[in-house]
Amino acid sequence: MNKVVLITGASSGIGLNTALAFIKEGFTVYAAARRIELMKCISENGGNVLSLDLFDDASMIKCVEDIISREGRIDVLVNNAGYGLGGSIEDVPVEEAKKQFDVNVFGMSRMIQLVLLHMRNQKSGRIINISSMAGKFSSPFTGWYHASKYCVESLSDALRLEVKPFGIKVCIIEPGKIQTDWGVIHAANIRKFSAKSAYSENADSVAAWYEKGYSVNKNLSKPEVITKLILKAAKSKFPKIRYQAGKGAKSYPFIRQWTCDKLFDFILAKNLHLKG
Repeated sequence: MNKVVLITGASSGIGLNTALAFIKEGFTVYAAARRIELMKCISENGGNVLSLDLFDDASMIKCVEDIISREGRIDVLVNNAGYGLGGSIEDVPVEEAKKQFDVNVFGMSRMIQLVLLHMRNQKSGRIINISSMAGKFSSPFTGWYHASKYCVESLSDALRLEVKPFGIKVCIIEPGKIQTDWGVIHAANIRKFSAKSAYSENADSVAAWYEKGYSVNKNLSKPEVITKLILKAAKSKFPKIRYQAGKGAKSYPFIRQWTCDKLFDFILAKNLHLKG
């Protein structure tokens, strides 16, 4: 019997690539996202496409119930959906910050809650949470995103021990810089909220840094490197707790861990061309 996998945020980038890879590996794939029209290639390759809105609890409940009604089980949940909110802590409206956490933290957590009943009953399951190297350090004008990924890390660590007695394993994937449009979108968010504020000069420098780094993708890692880790986490009998891949995924957290706060601030400020 094929194992059943549910992948959120599967309409583009890592999520889309991962859904197609799981299909090739023989899994029964359910790919979920708001923009179902972008997932046509998944259904054409034998996958199943579901509508999912992480702002809507009814949508999340229906997504899981639809899979259970068809398959009777969910073996793997890949919490991939997420986005990066940019702008200074002062400039970003609290309502926007709440949306960031609604998707990256509370949407992920609610999906976990909904599948756990079924995984506990079947006494097995694998939950794979897509975090980021951003969950290991912080940087200016990306604070709300970093904070959400810190939450992913800590919630995953707690969850891992809670569900262990039920035969359920929890893995964390920490991507570095990947060839997606994430950085360009993030730069646009920084400009949206901080381009005309008191922080405009440094905000512009940081936005330009992201635009340059993500517009010229030659030095970035391909989404496939993260897909390989997700597959490994899903298939391994004894998976690692954390997997890292992609440009900077290991080096940035390593530098943060082994430098004092003031030195790390200096390194960031110089790298991002910050004033003051």
